[in-house]
Amino acid sequence: MPKGHLPKEEALQVVRQLAAYGFEKITFAGGEPLLCPWLPELIKEAKQLGLITMVVSNGSRLTEKFLIDNKNYLDWIAVSIDSLDEATNLKIGRAIVGKRTLSKDYYIDLIKRIKHCGYGLKINTVVNAYNYQEDFTDFITSSNPKRWKVLQVLPIIEQNDSKVDEFIISQNQFNDFVNRHDSVDYMIPESNSAIKGSYVMVDPAGRFFDNANGKHHYSEPILEVGVKEAITAMNYDIDKFTKRGGIYDWES
Repeated sequence: MPKGHLPKEEALQVVRQLAAYGFEKITFAGGEPLLCPWLPELIKEAKQLGLITMVVSNGSRLTEKFLIDNKNYLDWIAVSIDSLDEATNLKIGRAIVGKRTLSKDYYIDLIKRIKHCGYGLKINTVVNAYNYQEDFTDFITSSNPKRWKVLQVLPIIEQNDSKVDEFIISQNQFNDFVNRHDSVDYMIPESNSAIKGSYVMVDPAGRFFDNANGKHHYSEPILEVGVKEAITAMNYDIDKFTKRGGIYDWES
């Protein structure tokens, strides 16, 4: 794994501490979490500790083997789909090794396989300058995910601010996208203001971090100070979390 990532045993210990503290659900996201060789072990550990488990993936590594091997421990799969147009995906950077995009037909087949294995399906779409005029209604309706999360592209100081300018959209443009899809009952739109500070996140080094002020703010490592002390230093907004629909029926 890249420098700064916890080794497997320490990552497992972070999962154990989060479960012991009382968290009910854990989402493994990235980057691309399926690049982590011990992701299945983290998922299994979390599930055996009673957590609801989710993975967010671009879909390129969601092989039949992964879907079958993890179905007893993984509850939800969220597929990141930002466009159904291959040229747009190239512009966005939603491509494998920067060159090959996943086609609409690939997504349709993948979604069928995810459902066949019994996973809860979620779709995530980041709305930006290249895709905000697209209409996903037919695709989302036929895919019928349990949740479709629609997020306004979010600039973060010292993370993506050197390259995000071409992707930024106005609140009105984001609203246009949301309004275009108002017939989709399970759409959950999240503007920049709704996103900031409303996610409890842990980085690959095992630290809590927040983005409440438009910049990542990190805690001390969980394994050094414990969950309680580490999370106290964070600026998480529980009210925002609730208002954006962060609490839902994870079991169904």
